[in-house]
Amino acid sequence: MTGKIKKVAVLGSGVMGSGIAAHLANIGIPTLLLDIVPRELTSAEEKKGLTLEDKAVRNRLATESIQKLKKQKPAPLAKKENIDLIEAGNMEDDMKRLSEVDWVIEVVVENLEIKQKVFAQVDEYRKEGTIISSNTSGISIEAMAEGRSEDFRRHFLGTHFFNPPRYLKLLEVIPTKDTSKEVFDYMVKFGEDVLGKGVVEAKDTPNFIANRIGTYGLLVTVREMLNRGFSVGEVDSVTGPAIGRPKSATFRTLDVVGLDTFLHVAKNVYDQVEGEEKEVFDPPAFMKEMAEKGWLGSKSGQGFYYKKKGEKGSEILELDFETMEYVPRKKLKAPSVQQSKQAKSKQDKLKALVYADDRAGELVWNILKPVLLYSAEKYAEVAENIRDVDLAMKWGFGWELGPFETWDAIGLEKSVQRMEEEGETVPAWIKEMLVKGFTSFYKGYDGYYHNGEYATAEINEKVINIKQVKEESGVITKNAGASLIDIGDDIALLEFTSPNNSIGLDVLQMISKSIDEVDKNYRGLVINNQGKNFCVGANLMMILMEAQDFNWPELDLVVRQFQNAMAKIRYSSKPVVTAPFGMSLGGGTEICLPSASIQASMETYMGLVEVGVGLIPGGGGNKELYLRQIERLPEGAQIDLQAVANQVFETIAMAKVSTSAQEAEQHGFIRPQDGISINGDHLLHDAKQKALHLANAGYQAPKRKKIPVVGETGYAAMVLGAKQMELSGYISEHDMKIADKLAFTIAGGRVPKGTEVDEQYLLDIEREAFLSLLGEPKTQQRMSHMLTKGKPLRN
Repeated sequence: MTGKIKKVAVLGSGVMGSGIAAHLANIGIPTLLLDIVPRELTSAEEKKGLTLEDKAVRNRLATESIQKLKKQKPAPLAKKENIDLIEAGNMEDDMKRLSEVDWVIEVVVENLEIKQKVFAQVDEYRKEGTIISSNTSGISIEAMAEGRSEDFRRHFLGTHFFNPPRYLKLLEVIPTKDTSKEVFDYMVKFGEDVLGKGVVEAKDTPNFIANRIGTYGLLVTVREMLNRGFSVGEVDSVTGPAIGRPKSATFRTLDVVGLDTFLHVAKNVYDQVEGEEKEVFDPPAFMKEMAEKGWLGSKSGQGFYYKKKGEKGSEILELDFETMEYVPRKKLKAPSVQQSKQAKSKQDKLKALVYADDRAGELVWNILKPVLLYSAEKYAEVAENIRDVDLAMKWGFGWELGPFETWDAIGLEKSVQRMEEEGETVPAWIKEMLVKGFTSFYKGYDGYYHNGEYATAEINEKVINIKQVKEESGVITKNAGASLIDIGDDIALLEFTSPNNSIGLDVLQMISKSIDEVDKNYRGLVINNQGKNFCVGANLMMILMEAQDFNWPELDLVVRQFQNAMAKIRYSSKPVVTAPFGMSLGGGTEICLPSASIQASMETYMGLVEVGVGLIPGGGGNKELYLRQIERLPEGAQIDLQAVANQVFETIAMAKVSTSAQEAEQHGFIRPQDGISINGDHLLHDAKQKALHLANAGYQAPKRKKIPVVGETGYAAMVLGAKQMELSGYISEHDMKIADKLAFTIAGGRVPKGTEVDEQYLLDIEREAFLSLLGEPKTQQRMSHMLTKGKPLRN
């Protein structure tokens, strides 16, 4: 096998092929996207006088697919400019160019004969040592490689991405009997470290791991709905977060995936299995009727749900599968649903439903039981071990717990006893396991049951589990909102533990305390956690309650403490590296801006969004973003201060939020010298390495210096732009008031343009503006609306 993968060719430019090309472009890999040559001209091509021989026509399918990437939602591209790394071509003129690439990915139509023809061409043009893979979900990998050269077969395997490739973590890698171990091991490591995927080894069976079990689970749920008379909405109300599944639950998931896609995946298995399993994979008549009517889900405007506009606004209706008409959505009401909501842990939430003697309990037990038994029965056929099955379901279908983790959560012994009492056949290996005294599938963080004993999982050295570190090494210090942990190599980690990782006084105190501790005893500090989001900002409820109680001295103190904590991050003598991911909004962004360096996850959504609740940033965010823009300019360059101020004003006034870490760099939240981790599981490791690197390079805190501002004339220019928007009806009177305060803060108040002011002066203006807006009734209405409805109010 030759060196690294530096260039890739993707054959087939459909939704999946172009999505894979976009993912490769996002990580900086140039990609050649090829498709078939069209057999006839479009009317637009005819008007231009083009012929079937013109390159524009011959490359049309790939070119159109690349252009569609700009409009798709969710966005396949982390930033629009990444599209420049994808080159369009066709599978007649450009197959000779396969000699330029190090990896060829086949994503053509799901037809064995066509795939074999494509691979015959690939074999002819590829250079020796090039890796070839198929993204098929249902065709045998072994069968595709029949008749190919020995070097081809040694470098050939399945790489099954999940759609959309940028966002779904799972990559199933499927070796054949001829795949070289070196190639397989390289692709697993490349998948994790470069593509940022969660990689599992799957066996060459129909639909591999996740689609086999996931499709079975969805069809079992449909069968239960039909047998027991539940409605679409009732099923979805208990098969989502209540049992650790995504919000889209069962039928909303099918609408998103597309019923045609789902039926195709089900047919893959149906055609290749026998007996009772075959029956399950035969979808009910009403689903086939939906497909015939074109009711495919989101892409066709209706599926299991239909959004109808009425006099009172939009209403989501559910399909009545008996009448094939849309009716008002129902929810399943049962005592166990409430008990599950009140339970604290995932295990207790599940147990409250699974063992409940009501309709919800009956539904949940009857859909979980067959999935657990099926997973246990099939795991050795589809995967190398039970752990890979669980990971595949979590990464591919968004389950919080995989089937074997679910079984542990509800109690293996208790559930097996119940299954047997109900006449079910429990696989012999599980009964043997219980006889030997093993009462759970998992032990600790890396032990899982395998072949009669607990095996130790091979975990990528770049994965650091905070919970495990805390249990093994303890906590240096903590309070209700955050913990300081030793993560080795003299680097400490500050982990937020408050609800939604919001910032309250306890978190601010821990920031200050942590920096003092690191200053004395450590080489650097990382700020990160492993919750759902990095930080959703300040504790809005607490701020609103204090404002409504007219507790202004307390609020002034809180804002000062926030500003002081951010200053401690900026001027810490040891490097502070923030590692944001997911939503890192408002105060979450303010914590990142003053840090010595940022190591962001690719999927980081940053923004100073305070205007959405009628405020401006109060923790130094305005000053920090302004300072960042000035610091980005080359030393000695002529600075256009007004252009810098305008840009910062626009970013904050429009509450711009990045849709990726790469876009956060374009907005000025992240600097070019900061880092981006493609694999979110490696984020903490990468941030720790960054802190060590800075410490080893002799890190020195920045010196306090005066900041040039645009002053009164710059303030007037910013306000003028906002005033024009108000007069045009784009913003309200209250929006204008917020814009005025923001412009005054960024401009540095009523001083001449070019005046150099110190940071504290800017922070004082910012704090006064923040507190004055907080006293406005319309701001308090916006805050209250956000807290109760979860969306901004325009007033």
